[in-house]
Amino acid sequence: MQYRSLQTVESVPAVPLCARRPREYPTLSKTDPADRVMVDFCRECAVTVEPHQHLDAALKQMQSAGVRALLVIADGRVTGLVTAYDIQGEKPIQFAQSSDCIHHPKCRHEDVEVADIMTPLEKLPILRMEALATASVGHVLETFHHTGHTHLLVMESTSVGGVRIRGLISHAQVERQLGISPTTSALPQIEREIARLFPFVKST
Repeated sequence: MQYRSLQTVESVPAVPLCARRPREYPTLSKTDPADRVMVDFCRECAVTVEPHQHLDAALKQMQSAGVRALLVIADGRVTGLVTAYDIQGEKPIQFAQSSDCIHHPKCRHEDVEVADIMTPLEKLPILRMEALATASVGHVLETFHHTGHTHLLVMESTSVGGVRIRGLISHAQVERQLGISPTTSALPQIEREIARLFPFVKST
């Protein structure tokens, strides 16, 4: 077969980039398969942030991406998770007033970085993909109630004997898909306020 050069377009002015279509979240019941509430990073790009990023920039990144949580990545590996609740809650104020803040002699809010308030990976509740594959949405909801966290990470084994983070599940998104009103949610009041102010369409 002979190939020919395709016709190209010349002198195109600045144009917008195609935006990714928002993910659709169907209404679910507690008996539906648990993996239906997981954001699968093998199918969707994870929204990440570096540990040294300042909080205001991280929050703007969340708003731009339409998420309420960012995976913290250092040297290509997941080291923790930071949420809108972390950034807009008491954590930044507590850190700025503590002796741990070494960024500035008089530590200010704008000096606080993601690494200062994130939840480290070792303190996050992590589900195994194998367990999730045989569970229902009701099991996931009960896990949120048991752990008290707003997000669950999902881990899976790799073919070379290691492990990797496969996905993320949001408590708020699970409740929305189940039709549970935020007013009856077990989430903290500030998390419900964030959900009201920033009604993002994605679960992360």
